[in-house]
Amino acid sequence: MSKQTAATETAAIPRPEYPRPDWERGDWLNLNGAWSFRFDPKGEGADSDWQNAPENAYDSSIVVPFSWSSPLSGVGLNEKGAGWYRRSVRWQPSAAGSRVFLRFGAVDYECDVWVNGTHAGSHRGGYGSFEFDVTSWWKADGENIVVVRAEDFDRDYQARGKQGYGEIRGIWQPVWLEARPQSYIRETKFATSLDGRVTATSTIVAAREEEAELVFRFADGQVEHREKIALQAGENVVVSSFAVAGPQLWSPEHPNLYEGELTLAASSGKDVVSTYFGIREIGSAKFGDRDYRWVTLNGKPIYLNGTLDQSYHATGYFTYPTDEEMRDEIYLMKRIGLNFVRIHIKPEEPRKLYWADKLGLLVMEDMPCFWGDPNDTARAAYESEASEIIARDFNHPSIFSWVMFNETWGLKTNPQGGGLTGDGSQPTSYLKETQEWVRSIYRWAKSIDSTRLIEDNSPCNYDHVESDLNTWHFYINGYEQVRSHLEEVTSKTHACSDFNYIGGNVQGDAPLMNSECGNVWGIKDGGAGDSDLAWHYRYMLNEFRRHDKLCGFVFTEFRDVTNEFNGYYRLDGSDKQFGYEELVPGMTLRDLHAPDFVVIDAPPCRTIDAGAELSVDLLASSYSDRHHGQTLRLEWELSYNSLDERVTADRGSRDVAWDGFGVRPLAPLALRMPAEEAVAVLAIRLTDGNGHVVTRNFIAFDVRAGGTYGSDPTDGASLSVPVTSFAEQSFGYQWNSLQGAKASGGRAGDFVYEVKLPDASELDLIREVDIWFEAGAKRLLARNTEGARTFQHGISMMHGASANVEFNPSTYYMTDDEKHPSRVKVLIDGEEIASFALPDDPADSRGVLSWHYQPRHDKLEEAGSYGYLCRASVPGRLAAKLDRARAFKLQLEADEGGLTLYGRNAGRYPIDLLIRCR
Repeated sequence: MSKQTAATETAAIPRPEYPRPDWERGDWLNLNGAWSFRFDPKGEGADSDWQNAPENAYDSSIVVPFSWSSPLSGVGLNEKGAGWYRRSVRWQPSAAGSRVFLRFGAVDYECDVWVNGTHAGSHRGGYGSFEFDVTSWWKADGENIVVVRAEDFDRDYQARGKQGYGEIRGIWQPVWLEARPQSYIRETKFATSLDGRVTATSTIVAAREEEAELVFRFADGQVEHREKIALQAGENVVVSSFAVAGPQLWSPEHPNLYEGELTLAASSGKDVVSTYFGIREIGSAKFGDRDYRWVTLNGKPIYLNGTLDQSYHATGYFTYPTDEEMRDEIYLMKRIGLNFVRIHIKPEEPRKLYWADKLGLLVMEDMPCFWGDPNDTARAAYESEASEIIARDFNHPSIFSWVMFNETWGLKTNPQGGGLTGDGSQPTSYLKETQEWVRSIYRWAKSIDSTRLIEDNSPCNYDHVESDLNTWHFYINGYEQVRSHLEEVTSKTHACSDFNYIGGNVQGDAPLMNSECGNVWGIKDGGAGDSDLAWHYRYMLNEFRRHDKLCGFVFTEFRDVTNEFNGYYRLDGSDKQFGYEELVPGMTLRDLHAPDFVVIDAPPCRTIDAGAELSVDLLASSYSDRHHGQTLRLEWELSYNSLDERVTADRGSRDVAWDGFGVRPLAPLALRMPAEEAVAVLAIRLTDGNGHVVTRNFIAFDVRAGGTYGSDPTDGASLSVPVTSFAEQSFGYQWNSLQGAKASGGRAGDFVYEVKLPDASELDLIREVDIWFEAGAKRLLARNTEGARTFQHGISMMHGASANVEFNPSTYYMTDDEKHPSRVKVLIDGEEIASFALPDDPADSRGVLSWHYQPRHDKLEEAGSYGYLCRASVPGRLAAKLDRARAFKLQLEADEGGLTLYGRNAGRYPIDLLIRCR
């Protein structure tokens, strides 16, 4: 088959692009697509010579490169065992005399390959790439039969990571054929310096002794280096060095890549490999008079705004259906202002790493963990696989760190229980000899890759041994609790401290960084369920930026997965609505990830008296020199909604001299609170000389004014009716929450209130009556209809156990693209006077009062929920009746979408049912 014919056929197969854009040859054939398949649950086929079985012995087909457990494979069988693959292939290289290689992106776990009945080779390990030279058995002018046996029995020693979300059984990355000349370049590792010096270490395999020329040509010929080499038969290592004039450095802001080709020209043929490199340096350094280090990129501090990426897809599991979806993953992280990602306990597919290189996203890449004891078998399997992973991914400039272990998983001997975070109650089972093995792995990784930061173990049990990064994990909800925790960690972080280390080991001056954080596990009774992230996220990031020592964080996580709902996005990539833009015009998540940031050193919300004066402390946090030496403008505004009118209570601005890395105090703000009941928001903006916004931030206040609404309290009379004081209701499901400040009715029904108006001695004539209330739809959850149940998080949750999230007592779905609307009618004495569309049953940062009045930090009660402000005016013909009767029946009637009413201490607006008479 010609190269052109193969290109035509790729449109019909999944993942048709070349799998390794970091190391690409032009003469190849993609073997993704339909293969014959036979499942062998007991592993009997090897003894029965299945490798020689005819086509009709295979009873099904499978779509490569998808795991046989995944839906996209067409098999969808989540069972252990062996899978047999068979395919007939016709293909010959373009150049006569070429070698033919059969290449596999990854196969889980043990693999044997036969070509035309001859055993071509074996491989063990679920994540590494491998290849076999099949030239001797390949029929260039005929039909070839390729048979693959992949065995996956989930042995304790296997490096598996969190495959329980979706098992990567069998072939799960692309398979392809590739032609090479008799002498070829097996690999080249690039090491770069900021002055443009590039050292390239090439491994060349030669069929015989011969002279050759090695050519490096990049950036359309702007970078070119040639050298003559004398090849010996077998493996040759050639170290080349050349300079790039005026080097363009790689960074997330400017992901400059030097793209081009390596060419090995010899009498036996010409090997041309398309590849690239980025010029960048990762390190750590002390700045000023500090006795601790920061992480540096290209010699400058960088604040690492990161997220944990489980790299899981709903239908392909850990194999993305298309290249575009891998690109979009990187885009979606960049879109919200993140500059790095931690790929969680698995190496990433090379094409996704390519997009991180291309679009500019730093990568912290984990090694996959095993779940059994750290015995000799497990250690040997781990070491082999880690070696393959680092070798394969060495050239990606995006990767700045290797994480060798996670949360002590696989490092405890005979643990009595498998806790979700490694079972910190059993630290003694992390034996001293295992700690020393971990140290040896750290030092081994440093010896083979000195260009990156190496972490021994990303810990939740404070059990580092030796590491380039002093990281830790925490999952805590509650402002005071998060603040106190960060104070403790930073105060205990200093040279010679034994905090966060184990076995008599102590800290040096390694950079302090969080490598997992969030609020999902910090909630009792089964975690936070599926709930609002936005409120917690803002104050947590604000607290991070208070601390000069902290170099960054990893938020758990990028997207929801099957039983974790704490992502920025839903599993399908759809948006969650954080709501910041309605509290601070123009604000998004990007503002919280800005390298130049203004910390508001205050609680996210506090209760305060109307008219009170107070001072708010501010800090400057800078980890970029973009604005250093400039005068920036700090603008602030205290505003609130006075029912249907937005009011600015206070505002101001001042110049700020912006200079120097790190955290320093700014002059505090002096504020005066509004004179009426309000949820007031202090919004701050930092702008540059051109008026461009550098960052935004906010806090809120619940302003108490004794029930006074509006600027003129003498204009008529106001009556507040508690939302839970209804006289009757007719909903299929009804309950009150948030300490009696919220009433909910599920499905169609109504709330009925008996309202008494001011008598004539208080208000002699009632001319107008307005009814104000905050209402939302009611999305019924399983716990609302069947009762709440708690499911404790354990290892089973990582191995695919259902979270049963709608039973979780803390679940209240965060606002997202999926809406659950309703409609409410307002009736006075049975006569309809108004109708309102309620778009959703939302919960996010706009539900200030529902967050502020949470009774406990470690258990959520409909947190962040809020509604929409509704105003119904009584028509004149009814006003006359109300003026005479001074009482009426108020009926709020909802359709099948249900109804939620928010009182004074719940939702977004500080009102009960408010009846205003004039």
